[in-house]
Amino acid sequence: MKKVDKAVTGILVVILIALAGFSVYIIKETVSVRKTAAKLEKEVMQMESEAEDQEKAGKQLQEEITFAKGKLGESRNADHSEEVPQNEAAPVSANGKKVAIDPGHQGYHVDMSDLEPMGPGSQEMKAKATSGTQGRFTGVPEYELTLAVSMQLRQELETRGYEVLLTRQDNDTAVSNSERALLAADFGADIYVRIHANGSEDSGANGALAMVPSMENPYVSHLHEKSYALGEHVINAYCQSCGLANLGVQLSDNMTGINWSQMPVMILEMGFMTNESDDVNMQNADFQVLMVQGIANGIDQYFAAGN
Repeated sequence: MKKVDKAVTGILVVILIALAGFSVYIIKETVSVRKTAAKLEKEVMQMESEAEDQEKAGKQLQEEITFAKGKLGESRNADHSEEVPQNEAAPVSANGKKVAIDPGHQGYHVDMSDLEPMGPGSQEMKAKATSGTQGRFTGVPEYELTLAVSMQLRQELETRGYEVLLTRQDNDTAVSNSERALLAADFGADIYVRIHANGSEDSGANGALAMVPSMENPYVSHLHEKSYALGEHVINAYCQSCGLANLGVQLSDNMTGINWSQMPVMILEMGFMTNESDDVNMQNADFQVLMVQGIANGIDQYFAAGN
């Protein structure tokens, strides 16, 4: 029995020693974990503090940006109030003159075959309007060219202070030649400029010309003198601007749009659509600018001469 007791006692001693060693280990680990936790807690607190500092700095930076934008806007507004932007045109002063522009002809799809008197009280009848000629080389119809140039001419004249009427603004509305002349009269136009393009069986025919009523015109002979002056100023300035051959001023008494006019009137035949050079040039955007400038210059010169 004593041997057994000794053995048991030995085992118990060993177990106690092991437990004591394990306890010491547990205590050390617990202390280490607590130190680590305390260190992590300190680091977390430090990170939170830094985050708060960064948030404050971000808010301050945003406030500074907002303030700077406000100052920049004030500066720009001040600049605009003191200077006229270069891309804004100065207001145009009206010169008191009214110009009626007739873009010649009408679309193929508009039936204008009905007849109307060639002049007031005339027994001779003519079609209300026609579609005109067509570019032999570009394929562009005359009625499209005349409208395009006329719309640009209106804009140019308006920048020069004129009040402008177009007798048509599309290719679809049916307006006869006599009705266009009456529109110009109702508008109170000082002059009536009819925009056309020429055509010929001879493809070599080229250049521009003006047409006005003669002194023997049975309807508007009283308009001859000023109409001739208008035609002369316009054709000369036009050809000088765009370089087309100047075929001068020609007399015509069988044009309904001329015979129904109540103010100085002219037709500008801008060029021959049956001539390759004229046809191609008249469809060129840069060339059209020169055409428009020339017509407007001629109108300026007509009025500057006291007409």
